[in-house]
Amino acid sequence: MNISQILLEYKAVSLSTEKPFRYTSGILSPIYCDNRILLTDPRSRKIITEHFVEIIKKNSLEFDVICGVATGAIAWGALVADALEKPFIYVRSEKKEHGKGQAVEGKLNPRQQVLIIEDLISTGGSSIKAIENIREAGGIVKECIAIFMYGMEKSQQTFKDIDCRLFTLTTLSELLKTAVTDQAITKEQQSIILDWIGDAANWGKKHGFE
Repeated sequence: MNISQILLEYKAVSLSTEKPFRYTSGILSPIYCDNRILLTDPRSRKIITEHFVEIIKKNSLEFDVICGVATGAIAWGALVADALEKPFIYVRSEKKEHGKGQAVEGKLNPRQQVLIIEDLISTGGSSIKAIENIREAGGIVKECIAIFMYGMEKSQQTFKDIDCRLFTLTTLSELLKTAVTDQAITKEQQSIILDWIGDAANWGKKHGFE
């Protein structure tokens, strides 16, 4: 079973071209992702953790510390850190407004190389803020691995702009191919969803929902 099949089977990713989801930003979308539900299932946790480790080893990624981005990727980061017997920290995209006002939780020494673990990359905005907070705290970030990404051009360019390589276990385009093969959606629905990647802001109006 591949990662896309797991996301679909456990409904971590939901697809709907007839009744789209409305994000907090107000944008309408034919896709909704919540990878936290996968933490419930031992098999899913095991397979996803193994795929993270496979990407790390395949690409010979070098790092001192693994960091999960709060809150969705804290558990995934800890699982990968355990599998590789590496130190673990987590980071918020925004600093706390109380206490020490810090964004990084855990011990991070100056100049340590940090591998970022994410659960989802949409526009990439929150991930970039998290990376910047690690760098501000003295860490070095060169790579980020996410379970899933929508594949928007903006998000991919954003990571290039901050000199951080992005790896993913699967992407929306790969997941849609799996969904068509498994007859979960039609090719017409696949095309409608892919259209959202190209112009998310105007997708709802274009398809008659606004």
